[in-house]
Amino acid sequence: MKSAEMIKESLIEASRILPEDAMHSIMSAIPSGGKAESVMNAIKKNIDIAEARQMPLCQDTGAFWCLASIGRDSSASIGDIEKIVNEGAAAAAEEGYFRKSIVSDPVFGRVNTKTNLPVFINYEVVEGKDVTLRFLLKGFGSENCSSVMMLNPTAGEEGVVSAVIEMMKKAGGKPCPPVFLGIGIGGTLDRAAINAKKAFFVQSDDERYIALGERIREEVDRLEIGPGGLGGYPTALGVYVLEEATHIAGLPVALSVSCWAERKAEIVFPGGVLC
Repeated sequence: MKSAEMIKESLIEASRILPEDAMHSIMSAIPSGGKAESVMNAIKKNIDIAEARQMPLCQDTGAFWCLASIGRDSSASIGDIEKIVNEGAAAAAEEGYFRKSIVSDPVFGRVNTKTNLPVFINYEVVEGKDVTLRFLLKGFGSENCSSVMMLNPTAGEEGVVSAVIEMMKKAGGKPCPPVFLGIGIGGTLDRAAINAKKAFFVQSDDERYIALGERIREEVDRLEIGPGGLGGYPTALGVYVLEEATHIAGLPVALSVSCWAERKAEIVFPGGVLC
């Protein structure tokens, strides 16, 4: 199978079928009684219908976001990667019945590209020869609730928790909770934002940051925004944290919000061989 074809198939599947871990989080969080149970059961029914009928999980099939991790010993070029990513995404949008959701200019005219392109691609160099492509299908009900805060360097753990809680209070029911949260800490404004999305795939292995993520999940749950924003539990199904070095004068914190439909795909090309 050609590289672009692999990308197409992975993106179509991501639009229709949730990852096993996301599905487990949803199924294990269904409460008993009240509006919260009704909403969670409606979400489960939505998931079942999408898989059975091979239809997108949501009418907002999202913007294509990609992180290309390129092995420093790989023979793949950025030009080749960009070509197959855009070819695969365009085919997925057409064959997978994706809503046409991308405009060519953000302010003047806002003319629909009618292709769901471009894919918003970020690049990083990693060890080895492999090329790994990680995709998010980013609906904008949740993306519009994502944010970056530049905290004082003395803010510490309490400041990070407070920042995320304030962002989630502001979001309320708009991102279609229950949500999954990616949190990028450190770096610069842009690096924190990229790491917040990368955290949906790669999380910190530092026990302190793992504990911080769990603390944030519990405190977001205590907001009782609830499924569909109708109150109760759960509000957060998972919180993923990824940290990076930063400047002595700053503490960037980025929050990437995903609705319950955590749509993602990951493809590895061994040796960086693209075809």
